[in-house]
Amino acid sequence: MAEQVRAEMVANVMSVVVEQGEEVSEGDTLVILESMKMEIPVLAESPGIVVTLAVVQGQVVQEGDLIAEID
Repeated sequence: MAEQVRAEMVANVMSVVVEQGEEVSEGDTLVILESMKMEIPVLAESPGIVVTLAVVQGQVVQEGDLIAEID
């Protein structure tokens, strides 16, 4: 079952660090969000392949929005 990585707050996507199809390890940074002038790295909670990357740089995400799926 794929792990869904979701936004924990309203934020801007400052940068996308991984690409769809890329293999990641637990703790790898997937994207960096910016909220209230703070940079918030979004980390992979389990190893696998990024099967879905649902954000792009400059996008605004809301709390609960899908960022990526890792299988």
